[in-house]
Amino acid sequence: MSEFYAKELAHWTYSPPYDLYSMEETEESISELMDGFYRVVLEEDGSVVGFYCTGESAQVPAGIRCGAYVCSDIEVVDVGLGMKPDLTGRGLGSEFLRFILTEVMATHPTARLRLTVATFNQRAIRLYENFGFERSAEFEQNGIVYQTMYRR
Repeated sequence: MSEFYAKELAHWTYSPPYDLYSMEETEESISELMDGFYRVVLEEDGSVVGFYCTGESAQVPAGIRCGAYVCSDIEVVDVGLGMKPDLTGRGLGSEFLRFILTEVMATHPTARLRLTVATFNQRAIRLYENFGFERSAEFEQNGIVYQTMYRR
């Protein structure tokens, strides 16, 4: 993730109820996007499709506090992702997620993958379930219920 792409992503604005995924260009948000755990996803023409992140960057703070991410006996890689707002809801999610899962599994071939998603985001949950993710723990942050989902 370069500073150029981080600044582009920081200006993304989603329509309600997905606006909780919107970002703001702050020094902190740009710094987080450039922390080494975020990757930009580009089309062949160089245009931005979205991004993904791994590790703690893909976890929600309330889930960390309540122990939703504790797994002692297996290797788990947390994956977070976001598609450019004007590309969402157009049937592009499967191709986007397939690319990200292929990339993550190439570097973590034996790990279970875990996603965290707001429970109201039914279109994302359906997509994740179509890729073999199963619902697990739920927790709340700022009045929004989240759930973790695992893929074997």
